[in-house]
Amino acid sequence: MEKSTNYEEIVNGVIEGKIRLYQIERLVEGDANRGTAIRRQVMEKLSGKQLNYLGQSIFDFNKLLNLNIENPIGSVQIPIGIAGPLRVRGDFADADYYIPLCTSEGALVASVNRGCSALSRSGGVRSKVIRDQITRAPVFVVESVTQAYDLAKWVENNFTRLTEIALEADPHCHLRKVDPYIVGNNIFLRFSFFTDDAMGMNMATIACEEFRQMIEREIPKAKCIALSGNMCVDKKPSAINLIQGRGKTVVSEAKIGREIVSKVMKTSPEAVSEVNYRKNCIGSALAGAYGFNAHFANIVAAVFLATGQDAAQIVESSMGITTAEVTADGDLYVSVTLPSLEVGTVGGGTRLLTQGEALDILGCRGGGTPPGSNAKKLAEIIGAAVLAGELSLLSALAAQHLAEAHIRLGRRGVRGGIAD
Repeated sequence: MEKSTNYEEIVNGVIEGKIRLYQIERLVEGDANRGTAIRRQVMEKLSGKQLNYLGQSIFDFNKLLNLNIENPIGSVQIPIGIAGPLRVRGDFADADYYIPLCTSEGALVASVNRGCSALSRSGGVRSKVIRDQITRAPVFVVESVTQAYDLAKWVENNFTRLTEIALEADPHCHLRKVDPYIVGNNIFLRFSFFTDDAMGMNMATIACEEFRQMIEREIPKAKCIALSGNMCVDKKPSAINLIQGRGKTVVSEAKIGREIVSKVMKTSPEAVSEVNYRKNCIGSALAGAYGFNAHFANIVAAVFLATGQDAAQIVESSMGITTAEVTADGDLYVSVTLPSLEVGTVGGGTRLLTQGEALDILGCRGGGTPPGSNAKKLAEIIGAAVLAGELSLLSALAAQHLAEAHIRLGRRGVRGGIAD
């Protein structure tokens, strides 16, 4: 394919099917920024619309092409707001933090901000990462359950070799355990890794490819059908992630004085506890939900978008349980447990300029010392922010203020509107 400087010729070639979208950079000396502009012209011609705002981007696509994006045409902007300060007392996060929240939903930042105020005035949030493991689970097929069982024993006996292979694939990839699951002549091997400050899915996948080759080489009757057999479980809600955890399992808790609940949250500990019981416990059970919470996903999604996490992993990262109870002295104890919070501070979207700056606000961009500490710090902060969001929403429901807040903050200019 010959190089060309005639953009119109390239645009027409794409529209006519003579040039593929991914081939454009080859025609402009590998310049992804020019390729992005040409691709956008193709979309303008096909849609009959001007795409001026998509082209207003700070990104150098030469640094992102085939690393963070393919076939780029520009970038989309989402407003980012700040809630806080929120006092977090964790093993890795131990300070007052301002939480960057990327969202287009009116009232969300204000709601989290209110929760931050009540929690900070009560001494802050205790956050703790109690488990840290990213998983990948290839599925193998053999001839019989006996062979499946033998393969499970082989993995157990060769665990040290597998650990060494994982480290050879990536020095940050530490194999922690393997859980076999046998169904007939199928065996799913759920490998669990600690991957320092990276979220770690790519590391886990590459290590499992090395394991696959080793297993098929040494056990010829074992055939890997899929490197991901859906027992991982990645980007899907699942009971196994809710129970056993994936990524960081985080628990955040706080005790809030009755007076603060009354003055800041405009309700009582008893009312918050009842809403949590009837909504989050009974309602979620009735719905068969994977998680008993009010809106973990709101806060998880907003922080994920702001800090460059994998947006698709909001699915499992927002599963979890909220508890709320009145203490013996009449105050309010609240907690959130996020069993499958999949976050990192290196790699992926964290290398994007704006997302990196959001991580700078939290003081956890890049690799930590010791390795893994920055990712755990981020997880502790997210857990605390989720608690702030849960407290605020439960209180708004208890005080019958939910619709009022959304009308005031989320529907400006719409008279009589009812919030979604």
